[in-house]
Amino acid sequence: MRNGSLVKLSLLFVAALFIQSSIAQDLTQSNLPESAIARLGKGAIAEIAYSPDGAWLAVAGGIGIWLYDADTGAEIDLLTGHTHFVTSVAFAPDGSTLASGSGDKTIRLWDARTGVHLQTLNGHTHSVNSVAFSPDGGTLASGSADSTIRLWDARTGEYRQTLKGHTRTIESVAFSPDGGTLASGSADSTIQLWNASTGANRQTLVGHYFRVFTVTFSPDGSTVASGGIDDTIRLWDVRTGQQQQILEGGGGGVGCVAFSPDGAMLASGGGRGDSTVRLWDVRTGQNLRSFEGHTTGVRSVAFSPDGDTLASSGGWADRREDCWTDSTIRLWNVRTGQNLKTIKRHTGEVISLAFSPDGRTLASGSMDETVRLWYLRTGQYLRSLEGHTGFVSSVMFSPDGGTLASSGGWSDSTIRLWGARNGRHLRTLKLDVDFLCYAAFSPDGETLASSGGVFLSNKGWSDSTIRLWDAANGRHWHTLEGHTDEVSFVGFSPDGGTLASGSLDNTIRLWDASTGEHLQTLNGHKSPVYTVGFSPDGSTLASGSWDRTVRLWNASTGKYLQTLDGHMGAVYTVAFFPDGGTLASGGGDYTIRLWNVRTGEHQQTLEGHMGAVNTVAFSPDRRTLASGSYDGTILLWDLRRVTTWGDIKRTAVVDGAIQPLELSPSALDLTATETALLANYPNPFNPETWIPYQLVKPAEVVLTIYDVNGERVRTMAAGHQPAGVYHSRDRAMYWDGRNQQGEFVSSGLYFCTLNAGSFTATRKMLVGK
Repeated sequence: MRNGSLVKLSLLFVAALFIQSSIAQDLTQSNLPESAIARLGKGAIAEIAYSPDGAWLAVAGGIGIWLYDADTGAEIDLLTGHTHFVTSVAFAPDGSTLASGSGDKTIRLWDARTGVHLQTLNGHTHSVNSVAFSPDGGTLASGSADSTIRLWDARTGEYRQTLKGHTRTIESVAFSPDGGTLASGSADSTIQLWNASTGANRQTLVGHYFRVFTVTFSPDGSTVASGGIDDTIRLWDVRTGQQQQILEGGGGGVGCVAFSPDGAMLASGGGRGDSTVRLWDVRTGQNLRSFEGHTTGVRSVAFSPDGDTLASSGGWADRREDCWTDSTIRLWNVRTGQNLKTIKRHTGEVISLAFSPDGRTLASGSMDETVRLWYLRTGQYLRSLEGHTGFVSSVMFSPDGGTLASSGGWSDSTIRLWGARNGRHLRTLKLDVDFLCYAAFSPDGETLASSGGVFLSNKGWSDSTIRLWDAANGRHWHTLEGHTDEVSFVGFSPDGGTLASGSLDNTIRLWDASTGEHLQTLNGHKSPVYTVGFSPDGSTLASGSWDRTVRLWNASTGKYLQTLDGHMGAVYTVAFFPDGGTLASGGGDYTIRLWNVRTGEHQQTLEGHMGAVNTVAFSPDRRTLASGSYDGTILLWDLRRVTTWGDIKRTAVVDGAIQPLELSPSALDLTATETALLANYPNPFNPETWIPYQLVKPAEVVLTIYDVNGERVRTMAAGHQPAGVYHSRDRAMYWDGRNQQGEFVSSGLYFCTLNAGSFTATRKMLVGK
């Protein structure tokens, strides 16, 4: 009896840790797509909201909704289910329900206490940009890029009515404190006030001369504040519709505004060109103080219920932009302006990836101007390398793994060299160009190829040339000309002898990397070419295009080999498996696709990203595929879990002909390096899931499922198991979602505990409806 009580107390303690834990590592491995083993980074940020009691902070963004402890900044949970960026989030007035709007055109309602998905509201035909509860919690309003506002019964999810009147995207909706009026701000530059009960349009507020990003009511309901791309905050009298005063921003537009709980102050966040949070005296319009720390715009601001703390999130304010940069959340003391806490590891759009030669470290380059290093064995975030002033277009390790090189994009025309082990900045090479789009290093690290160049008055930031540089000193020694439009990608062959370039002129060109001589032009794509990649032996070239296809070419003769069709969006990245027999491609349809190079057969689609896949890379040990996305995260895929991976015939290209290639047994070594309980897949699930684990030494294996109250639900004994990896469906523990009596369990939060000899570990699982 005593032991049973101890188990229950232990599980309740574990549950508390999961609900109020600061261990980000476990949460970044929760709710993973099938075949993925880790998620690195928390994704981009769109909006933040305090819970009514001030205990939690909800963050909508690239991969779902993160919940944080508002005092400590510790991660509480990650809510996933949307299939696109989550753009907006709001708590019900009693704190029991959380609503989220997404680019997937839906609104989702969640139990804010358990994180269980309650229901999905469908009806909008474009992205849902804003959601808001009425003060009594009975009505939910949603504003969409389809120019409409929809009203819903917040308790039943029943659709009530559609409000029409705006002519462009709805950016923001807000209820008055008495619930009688709904305000909406739109890209048509107007604010409209509606009767929240009847849906009748009361009046239109005109004054902004560009898109209105944000609207909010003062606590007494007498004033509406609005902010827009015209760099103004405007205060309006709700009763008369008259403009009371105009507050000038900092030159980059106003992306967000929020009243303090007492209505005396107004906080605003700057847009793309202004990274300042400002605090205003509502009565006088005086700028009380400014909070500095964000780097590239402020996406959202929110006061704590007691008014003592202001939360702000970085990022560009324009929801139409295709990238996020400063992805931090900052908590400020309203009275002193002190930065109390900064929540990091949210990430901007991931542009580039590179594995270290020993496969232990992954480097990522991001739109947020940083290079990040990750330890692959645990998925642990190691450090950020900062210094670039534009997005990081490429990262690359030296052959010995000791040095990491990174190139800046846009106006940052620099190459930075870093100590790969300690992150120390070694040197900066300043390239003599005004604009850098992409850069690649030769395999020996001695030559740098870049696309970009000077500002052309008739084409803007564009150049159709490639430049070659000495990577040691940054000296320019050759310019390659021939493309007729911007060069989007450059890459060296494995031996460094050939350079391939893809261009917006729909062609690929091959060049002699030593002399700069143009060798040949490959035609066939019907749209711009975004990526090229050589097979490991250099004989085959793959190209990806806006025309949604991958094409394979003989790299020596330029002969077209075949077209790989299947992507539903542009193809942004390609990478060959180390044996050359399999190709991975990623694109604008948010998927990674695996192809048999010899036959052109599509083998499998990996889904899980919430934005376009910009970059993919295989680890040197052939076990892992890494993918980086517009959603601000990196997913690591265990190739041993990919269900059809074992059916893919390994091939290589020999003398221009594709031949079968046999892998040695060690190529996909299944030896465990540590005993561990891994994240179940799928998660959430209904009704079945697989629970992978690995053993560094033989052990008796028992898996026990508990509910959130610590009650035992099911015990499954695998018996005495030898050391090894139990990842695949035929080896992992299987749970059919039933309890010990054979009944299906109800939806909600559960915990699985693995006992293997002296080893014990617990993870959470979510049974969805």
